[in-house]
Amino acid sequence: MLCSMFWPMLAIALGFLGIAVLGVLGVRVFLEAQRLGRQVAATAERVNRAAEDLERAATGLARTGEALR
Repeated sequence: MLCSMFWPMLAIALGFLGIAVLGVLGVRVFLEAQRLGRQVAATAERVNRAAEDLERAATGLARTGEALR
């Protein structure tokens, strides 16, 4: 009798454990995706600032070139 109850209970326990592990991994993936999103946003802001700096420098250089003519 005991043996006939052991395997179904073990299967239920292992199934619950598997779902718990998948839940923990899902939370970790979600948190890492958020972190990556913040890094991408920060990098995009830095690229935009660098592009604006380059545009200002190019404008100044073009004015200097026009003044030398």
